This record gives sequence, C-alpha cells and structure tokens, in this order.
Amino acid sequence: MLDQEVTTGVRERRSRRSSGKSGRTGEAGENLHLRVPYITRKVPTYDLLDDESLIRIEAGADRILAEIGIEFREDPDTVELFRKAGGEVTNIEKDVWNIRFEPGMIREILKTAPASFTQHARNRANNVEIGGKAMVFAPSYGSPFVMDLDKGRRYGTIEDFQNLVKLAQSSPWLHHSGGTICEPTDVPVNKRHLDMVYAHIRYSDRAFLGSITAPERAEDSIEMCRILFGAEFVDQNCVIMGNFNTTSPLVLDGATTKGITAYARAGQGSIHLPFLLGGAVSPLTVAGSVAQCLAESMVSCAITQLVRPGAPAILAGFLSSMSLRSGSPTFGTPEPALGSLVMGQLARRLNMPLRCAGNFSTSKRPDGQAMQQSMMSMMSAIQGGANYILHSAGFLDGLLSMSYEKFVMDTDMCGALHAYLNGVEVTEDTLGIDALAEQGPGKHLFSTAHTLRHYETAYWDSALNDDSPYETWSEQGEADSATRANKRWKDILAKYEPPHLDADKDDALKDFIARKKASMADLWY
Repeated sequence: MLDQEVTTGVRERRSRRSSGKSGRTGEAGENLHLRVPYITRKVPTYDLLDDESLIRIEAGADRILAEIGIEFREDPDTVELFRKAGGEVTNIEKDVWNIRFEPGMIREILKTAPASFTQHARNRANNVEIGGKAMVFAPSYGSPFVMDLDKGRRYGTIEDFQNLVKLAQSSPWLHHSGGTICEPTDVPVNKRHLDMVYAHIRYSDRAFLGSITAPERAEDSIEMCRILFGAEFVDQNCVIMGNFNTTSPLVLDGATTKGITAYARAGQGSIHLPFLLGGAVSPLTVAGSVAQCLAESMVSCAITQLVRPGAPAILAGFLSSMSLRSGSPTFGTPEPALGSLVMGQLARRLNMPLRCAGNFSTSKRPDGQAMQQSMMSMMSAIQGGANYILHSAGFLDGLLSMSYEKFVMDTDMCGALHAYLNGVEVTEDTLGIDALAEQGPGKHLFSTAHTLRHYETAYWDSALNDDSPYETWSEQGEADSATRANKRWKDILAKYEPPHLDADKDDALKDFIARKKASMADLWY
C-alpha cells in the first residue's frame, strides 16, 4: 500500500509540473534544475581551527564531564545505564544524581552511532539522507506566536500550524516538514501533539519530527507512524525524529531522557541540542561555549546507544550571544556563527551528523535586520557542514514568533543556497570558449548556441526579488520585500493541494487520535 501511495504521489507531482514542454510555466523562481529531495554539497566545508585547537576543546569537554559531571533528574533507569557503562554516579538527593565520565568514555559509546542515516518519508521520493555531504533544510520550530502584516503578532493556532505545514510542503527549497512549527495554543497542551503530528502526515508527504514534551507523547508520535508505515517497517527504519534540548548548564531532566529512550528503543532518530546563551548558561567565550555544547550533546547522544546501539542520533548546537547591556539574547551575530563552524569540525571528528544554526534573527519585522542576521547565521551552518538545519524558514523575534512573510523570504534564500552548494562545474562546455568564438570580439552573446543551451539553468532565479529598474518599480507601486512576501504566501496557500493519503490509513489515524483524546481530560498547562 505504501508503494502504491508513493507512485500516486509522484504521478500527481509530475502532473502538476508538466504544463509546457519541460514543466516550466514561465513564473519566476521555478529553478527546476535545482530541485532535489535533499542537497548533496559540492563545496568544501570551512575548517576554522587547526587540530591543536580542536584537541584543546575536546579536552575541555572531557574535563567538564570528568571534573564537574552531568546532573540527571527523575530517571533512575538512564542513570543505571550509565552506571553499568562505567559512569561515576553520586546520589545528590531524591531523584537527582551527578554522573562523571572518564575521558574518552562517551566517545567510545558513540562509536556505534551511524555516521549517516535515511529518514523515510511517506512519499519515498522525499526520503532524506542525514549525514556526510547531505544537507536537509527544515522550517523553524517552537514559536508560541505567529505574525503577518495583516493581523500582526498573536498566539499561534492549529490553523496557523496547518498553514505553515502547507507552505513548507509547497516550497521545493525545504526538504523536511519540521516539527512544532508554531504552538497551536487553541488545543489543550496534553492533546496538541496528536493534531500536530497528524497535520504533518496529512498536509505533507515529507519526513517530520514528533513530540518530545512528555514520554507518552513521544510514544504516541511513534505509534502514529506505525499506523502510517506499518510496525515492522518502523522497527527497521527511521521514519520520525525527536528534537531534544538539554537543560543547560549540564542538566538532563527525566522528561528529556525518557523521551530520548522512547525514540531510541523504537529505532527512531533524535537530535540532541544544548541551547546555550553565553554568559547566562554557558561561558561568554566562544571556545568555552563550544566545549560545553560538545560535552552536553555527546552525553545526550550516548543515551541512544546505550538503549539501542546503532539508533540514529544527531549531534547539535544552538549557540547564542547576548546583549550585556540588557541581558537579552541576540541572534545572527558573528561569534555564534564562528561557534557553528567549530561544531562542524568537531562533528566530523566524531563521525556524527550535525544540526546547528539556521535563519536566526531578533528583528520584530521581516526587514533588513531580519535578513542580515539570518544570512550571517545560516551561512555558518552552510559553511560549517551542518547536515540537518532546523529554523531554515520563518524565524523572527528571537524565536518567539513565526512570520508568514519571513517564511517565504527565507525559503527564497534557501533556493539560492541550493545553487551556491552546487559549486562550480569546470568542463569544456562550461568554459564557454565557443560562446566567444561564435561571433567574435565586440559582439553580444545573447543569441549564441552556448547561451541558448544554458539560459534556463545558468543562474538561480528568485521568486521574490524585484530586480527591475527603479522607474519600473516606482510605477508598479514601490512594494518592498515584505509586501511582496505577504502576497506570495497568500498565493501559495490559495493554490495548495494536499498530497494523496490512503483513506484507510487516514481513518485509522483519526480513530487513534479520537481514542487518545477521549481517554484524558483537557490540560491547558
């Protein structure tokens, strides 16, 4: 049944793209030659630090783990796993333990973690590879608010959540549906995970993230995937991932570790992310923050290998600076960008996939500040070799708000990055000497065979930029980028068509959700 679904989905997608000889409609931003299920980078990573400096950071992480340790709370089972693996456990108080790790112990445990893995989508044409030279873009995650130019800033709803999934599905420049794109605050806290996972399944045919806010919600997310893919397929393949945060500095709480265990036990993937605010929960200095990030993420990843060796795990880092005048977080600044470059080097030394950075901004509007900060942050992930980039689209207001306008502005930038990561091909054809020779010196090249052969694929074409002369722009109303983005997201939603979903599976998912919701009272906190 899954194969039939895949075939139908591919056929529908080809049908929608096939108007005209090559599927082109003449609209800006199509870039058919750049469309891929995930990016395989053709440009090298940027290695910022020499080996000696990297070894010092790794030794710093080892010192943190050996001399200070990690505090574990309310999960004796995970503590026992580490005790058996050789950790030095000290019971601090009821349900609180400190565990110290000899240098090299955690790295040894992580040797069974895969260097790369496939996350399967319900449309297998959209499977993504995570690790190695592969790079996956996903929308932003976790904002309680949404905003647009029409309604301003407001709490997110399930309708907003569904709209943002649809926008992500409609963009060829994202590869993954993401997770909690915004908080649907009109649905009870203990039930909204069901509606969110269903929205990813119903309105997208790409891979997605599941719930992590409580162990039982993680289990529900995995069970919904068993309904969708089949229990045996899920046991043998990664079809869902959880995005887990440590409680910095140096704490792993029981809800997190039990959630990690649930995903790992089922053979599913997990991302292990310290959210480090320099000067507040990590050292102000970049080297210190990176050492702490490495220590926390490695220990979190190690849980997966103790539960089920070979379970997919992604090393991660969310590094943030802060305004020392006000104490506010600052995003899209150069120092965390440098930290992301170093995290890329450290992940490659561990031979593990990496998640870091994204289109970060503290701007309150989709304006010049927003895009300047976003580019600084996103390029660090690109150059650093990150494999899974959450927050690729929509991030505004220091992650407190998902912006409809910035979402499409960011996806347009992601399209440009597809071209950038393709690198430069050097062949007899691309050298273009025949273009110069065809008509000789002093003649334009517009009509040469070389130009006609390459004009559709030579340059990335923006779907959003206005590159017209000033006079034309003025005559057409002087619309700025945010105004154009406002129109674009509305046009995308108006044209959206949901991908095919087998009716029997849809009914089974709806029945599961109804039964789960009926089994518990609403909780709003």
